Amino acid sequence: MADEFELAAELFGARGTLLGLDLGEKTIGVASCDPDRRVATPVLTIRRTKFTADAAELARLASERSAVGFVLGFPRNMDGSEGARAQSTRAFARNLARIVPLPVAMWDERLSTVAMERSLIEIDTSRAKRAAKIDESAATFILQGAIDRLGRNRPKKEPK
Repeated sequence: MADEFELAAELFGARGTLLGLDLGEKTIGVASCDPDRRVATPVLTIRRTKFTADAAELARLASERSAVGFVLGFPRNMDGSEGARAQSTRAFARNLARIVPLPVAMWDERLSTVAMERSLIEIDTSRAKRAAKIDESAATFILQGAIDRLGRNRPKKEPK
């Protein structure tokens, strides 16, 4: 049986750029991948203002990159349950889909920020640079996990 992510991801089609989003209270980290969905890279961090302005910026980025969908980090609790942040994220996804006509798939983001923080510390990134890059790095981690999962489900090419 397909899970929630796989069902939503079917709407992405076989190819096309995706935007990964790490939704925070004050910022939205954004990452992008190549149209073959092999590698996710950081794009930028949006300072959140009003939802309509945030959505307009995401629409602009999606258009600029010819994106076919969004992968939104979904903040489950460590026991897998959903709390207030998860409900807020679902509401953001619903509202975004009303403004930007692209599919949105939720990707379990547990520990994504922690993992990226550790990676940035390991490469001796200063605290100030870590703070500036953590959200888009977390979005990259989220998107890479999602495209790796999509890649595992991709049909293998026939040998010539």
